[in-house]
Amino acid sequence: MATVIGRLLGLAFLLCFGTGLYSHFLQQPLPWMTFPTRPAGLYQLTQGTHIVTGIACFPLLLAKLYVVFPQLFQYPPVTSFVNFFERASIALFVGASLVEITIGLLNTYQWYPFPFPFKQVHFALSFVIIGSLLVHIGVKLPLIAAHWRSAPTPGPEERHPVDTVTAEVPTEGLPRTRGLTGRLLSYIDATPNLPARTSRRGFLTTVALAVAAVVGLTAGQTFAPLDAINVFGPRKKGVGQQGVPVNRTSAQAKVATTALASDWVLTVASGGTERSFTRTELLALPQTDVDLPISCVEGWSQMASWRGVRLRDLIDEVGGSPDTDFRLISLEQRGGFKQTEMGHEYVRDELTLVALELNGETLDLEHGYPARMIAPGRPGVLQTKWLSRIEAIDA
Repeated sequence: MATVIGRLLGLAFLLCFGTGLYSHFLQQPLPWMTFPTRPAGLYQLTQGTHIVTGIACFPLLLAKLYVVFPQLFQYPPVTSFVNFFERASIALFVGASLVEITIGLLNTYQWYPFPFPFKQVHFALSFVIIGSLLVHIGVKLPLIAAHWRSAPTPGPEERHPVDTVTAEVPTEGLPRTRGLTGRLLSYIDATPNLPARTSRRGFLTTVALAVAAVVGLTAGQTFAPLDAINVFGPRKKGVGQQGVPVNRTSAQAKVATTALASDWVLTVASGGTERSFTRTELLALPQTDVDLPISCVEGWSQMASWRGVRLRDLIDEVGGSPDTDFRLISLEQRGGFKQTEMGHEYVRDELTLVALELNGETLDLEHGYPARMIAPGRPGVLQTKWLSRIEAIDA
């Protein structure tokens, strides 16, 4: 049973780890990295999977602990160096995992009651978990291999006792069978069945229902078919200004005054050339309509219709190179995403817009008025709101 649950838990952790790395490097790419812009909802899928598998780890981890609970308190606590290595890896894995999935869940609600920075600790703990998991698997590999495809226990008629030892065991009232192995098997067969903590079928059913419940009741914030049963997800599709949820408000960003100012302009700069556009001038340029989702790191997403100017057209206005990356600067003065960077693969994509309208209406202040960025396959935190300046990043 530990192997069965371990397979599922290992798969959940690996999916969570892989999709988490993708999200991390989208936000903090290494210099050589480029990313796919298709399918347009790629980040919606990867981050939704990240949150769903992270939530599924709660019942799976508790189930695994339930199965191995008696072994956690064995005596003596350590019997050899290998045993110490094994138990240390288990302690590290369990402790790090519980902290990781707990703070990850709290992050989906944007609640940070802990005294350390979430993003850095969450990233570091993921490597601790995978490392300790690999150590644990390595130590337990012989036992895992033995049980990976375990066959049903054979009946008495299928057993073939080995007649090699003559040590005596209590046999009074038991069928006569020659050899130690046969006598032990007969003794086991004749031992009254002791009450189990729970039945195997009942246990697996409970675990399956728990996973289905925690996943099914939250995944609707990402996956539209489950929206009707989204009970625990922090965001609900269609709820928010212009039918789209909002994470960071204009009040939190303190941008209302500057965003609504009559002298607002968007400045685009590349290679020593700058040009400023008023909102009226942006609206006078050729407009493009696209359907793209807002997909946030907290796991929720919402498809929406956007209208605005293609970013590559604005870059061409200042002679920008096709291979140049750009920096997006917001009106907000504080926050980790007041400035973001956009790789050239997104800059040149035909779906990337400086959006001026949302769902057929003028962009609401909460969604980034007077102008915001929208691009395919990008996290919501990188879809910069309240744009002020777009400038080339010097190589």
